[in-house]
Amino acid sequence: MRILRALMKNAATGKQIDYFSRFSPSPLSMKQFLDFGSENACEKTSFVFLRQELPVRLANIMKEINLLPDNLLRTPSVRLVQSWYMQSFQDILEFKDKNGDDEKVTYAFTDAVIKIRNRHNDVVPTMAQGVVEYKEAYGTDPITSQNMQYFLDRFYMSRISIRMLLNQHTLLFGGKVRVNPAHPKQIGSIDPHCPVTDVVRDAYENARNLCDRYYMNSPELILEEFNVKGSGDPVTMVYVPSHLYHMLFELFKNAMRATMELYGDALEYPPVQAQVALGHEDLTIKVSDRGGGVPLRKIDRLFTYTYSTAPVPPMDSARATPLAGFGYGLPISRLYARYFQGDLKLYSLEGFGTDAVIYIRALSTESIERLPVYNKSAWKHYKTMHEADDWCVPSKEPKDMTTFRSF
Repeated sequence: MRILRALMKNAATGKQIDYFSRFSPSPLSMKQFLDFGSENACEKTSFVFLRQELPVRLANIMKEINLLPDNLLRTPSVRLVQSWYMQSFQDILEFKDKNGDDEKVTYAFTDAVIKIRNRHNDVVPTMAQGVVEYKEAYGTDPITSQNMQYFLDRFYMSRISIRMLLNQHTLLFGGKVRVNPAHPKQIGSIDPHCPVTDVVRDAYENARNLCDRYYMNSPELILEEFNVKGSGDPVTMVYVPSHLYHMLFELFKNAMRATMELYGDALEYPPVQAQVALGHEDLTIKVSDRGGGVPLRKIDRLFTYTYSTAPVPPMDSARATPLAGFGYGLPISRLYARYFQGDLKLYSLEGFGTDAVIYIRALSTESIERLPVYNKSAWKHYKTMHEADDWCVPSKEPKDMTTFRSF
C-alpha cells in the first residue's frame, strides 16, 4: 500500500511538473530585488511570488534533466540530485492554495524555503560526481560532451537563480531581526553600495593565505581603481558581494598557482595586478598575472566541466594543493558573471601571462537575471544529431604536393 501511494504521488507530481514547465521563468532585475527587500518589504508578496516562481524554475530544469543520456540518469549521484529536486518541488506545492495572510502559513513557508536551501547545498559536487561515474563507466564522445556542457551550464545557472530567490527570502524573513548584523547595509544578499575594491582585497588575501600555506610564499597585489564619475570617488555598485567574491577568489587562485609553479623557488615573484574600472555602462575588473599563460587552443577548454589544468587531487589527501580544483571553478565563475548579464573572459599571452576580465552591468535596471528556459529549442539541442563541421578540419599535409588537383 505504501509503495502504491508513493507511485500515485509521483505520477501526480509528474503532471504538475509538466504543467509548470509550460511557463517561462520570470527574470528579475537587481532593482526589483531591491524593491522586494526594501524597508517596506512584504513577506506575503514574496510568498505569493515564490510559490508560483519556484515551481516554474524547478520544473523547467527538471524536464531538461530527463533529456540526459539514460546511463547518466541511472548513476547514483544524478538519481540523488533528482530526488532532491522532486522533494523540493513537492514541498513548494504544499503551499499552492494556502492563505498568505495567515502568519502561520508564511512562517511555515519560510521554514520550508530554509530546508530546501539546505537540501541543495551539495548539488554541485554531487552532480559532478555523477558525471565522473558516467565517464568512468561509459566514456564520452564529442556529441555527449557537447550536450553535457550545454546542460551543466544551464543546470548550474538555474541553481544560482533558485538560490538567489531562496537566500533573499530567508535573509529578509527568516528571523525576527531583518537586518543582517554582519552586513547591516545589505538588503538580503545584495549590497546597494558594494565596495568593489574591498571585495577584491578580501578575495586576494584569502587566496594568498592558501598560497602561503602550500607554496610558503605568494605574489604581491598591485591594485588600481578608475571611476568615470570622478577620480577620487571609490568604486561602488549594486551587486551581490558573495557572487563577486566567488569570481575573484577563483581568478586569484589561478593567477597565484600559475605564478608560483612557473617561477618555482625564486626569491621574488612578479605581482598579480588588478584593475577596477567603473564606466557608464560596465564595471570591469581585470586580474593579470605573469604565470606563463596558456596556448589559444586551451582557452575554451578552461571553461569546460571536464577539464582542469591541475591533476585531480586525491580525496582525503593532506598534500592536495588548495589552489587546484576539479575543473569547475572557472565555468561556474563565468555563470555568476553572466547571471546578471555580465561575462568573464580570458586573454592569454602564451609564454608571458594571462588576463582574466570580469564584466558587470553598472546599472541595476540592466542587471537582469539570465535564466534557462525549457522549450522546443532546448529539446532540439539534445535530440538533434549534430552534422559534420562545414569548415575543413586541419590534418597532416600531403607529402607529395603534386597530389593536389589542378583547377
